[in-house]
Amino acid sequence: MSDVERTVRRPRKRISRTGRLLLAAGLCVLVALAVLLVPRLLSKGPERAETLTVPEGMRAKQIYAAADKALHVAEGTTAKAAERARLKLPDEAKGNPEGYLFPATYPIHDDTTPASLLSYMVDTAHDRLAADGIASYRTVVIASIVQAEADRPDDMGKVARVIDNRLAEKMPLQMDSTINYALGRSTLNTTHSDIRTDSPYNTYKQQGLPPTPIDSPGADALKAAGSPPAGDWLYFVTVKPGDTRFTADYQEHLRNVREFNAQQQSGSGEQEG
Repeated sequence: MSDVERTVRRPRKRISRTGRLLLAAGLCVLVALAVLLVPRLLSKGPERAETLTVPEGMRAKQIYAAADKALHVAEGTTAKAAERARLKLPDEAKGNPEGYLFPATYPIHDDTTPASLLSYMVDTAHDRLAADGIASYRTVVIASIVQAEADRPDDMGKVARVIDNRLAEKMPLQMDSTINYALGRSTLNTTHSDIRTDSPYNTYKQQGLPPTPIDSPGADALKAAGSPPAGDWLYFVTVKPGDTRFTADYQEHLRNVREFNAQQQSGSGEQEG
């Protein structure tokens, strides 16, 4: 070996026994962390939605399905939670939160559960009802029908008055929206077979209000049901969007219905009550 080689080469550093033990221990810690964290990262599902929006007029079953998706839980999980949860509901509701899942946008966090989300909705409903001075379950039931039947917010008060007037006259309500609820659908076309449906929600056959609300009414519908305007109307029909006609004269109502039917045949039109 030349003197030059002796100058360039460096002696190899040896790691002490203690150093080797510390290095091995550090590697063991890293391996342990990997074993714990990697499966969790791999099994982590999609990130939760930041909010869940409940539109006005949405039914409880639809809200349950939307909540399942937002919370990334199995289908039917929120419906089961609604059956088990001790929600703050009126006695008349008999544990059914229909009508008390207030339409609004709700935040969703990592610790949000179906039960906590439902409780939030019901608590929000109570807060809004209290703010508007509404304490009656009956009013919420009427508001849910108003929400489903009115073509626009400006018509809600008159629809509520029609419902009150029919109840006072002991007339059947004959609301298509309640039949739609019984049949789990939404349509403008109600047939003679439909009105023979055997259901407490069939207000063509059953006298009075349905046993529960039929959707989640919004603030406008609740206010309309709580304080409808004065009027003698007993009938209404939305001949076309933006054109709802209210009357106390049955013959006039029939003329309006004929016009409604003509609009339906031409491919437009709305609903009647």
